[in-house]
Amino acid sequence: MSEQTVDLEKIERGVRLILEGIGEDVDRPGIAETPSRVARMYAEICEGLHLSPEEFLKVVPDETHDEMIVVKNIPLYSICEHHLVPFHGVAHIAYIPEGGRILGLSKLARIVDRISRRPQIQERLTTQVAELLDDGLRPKGVMVLIEAEHLCMSMRGIKKPGTTTVTSAVRGSFRRDPRTRAEAMAIIEKG
Repeated sequence: MSEQTVDLEKIERGVRLILEGIGEDVDRPGIAETPSRVARMYAEICEGLHLSPEEFLKVVPDETHDEMIVVKNIPLYSICEHHLVPFHGVAHIAYIPEGGRILGLSKLARIVDRISRRPQIQERLTTQVAELLDDGLRPKGVMVLIEAEHLCMSMRGIKKPGTTTVTSAVRGSFRRDPRTRAEAMAIIEKG
């Protein structure tokens, strides 16, 4: 991430103000470097704001596969845009290629990672991954399912740790054909 897109000094000043606001001694040895550490952390975990996921939409040349492809349990970490605390979980992606347009398997994980690394809500994250794949690959169908725990629900507010939120976005044949959707769900649910 370039220094031009992230103002580390501004983040440091903000973190210092937060620490002062909660009554912390910002000059004590264990805390004095925290604003700098937090600034670098936010630059890293929010790099998706400044990097394009489209760069991973490079199809494998000369392929003819036209059956369902499922990649399960892609770990993801994001930041809730409402409270700026993490949510984490897994993404499952299924798609049916059209015209042999398939991606390298790691590209699916990279797309999830890139889109996750920004202040986000899970519903939008799910939709953005599905739309990027649908627009970029033009498959017969795509389905994205995300399961995540939101620390804004676990450690504050309602305080219900272990609560999982599940979101899905389906396009093409996964939306039109319940059997295709059911097949993908059976593969995803299989341990």
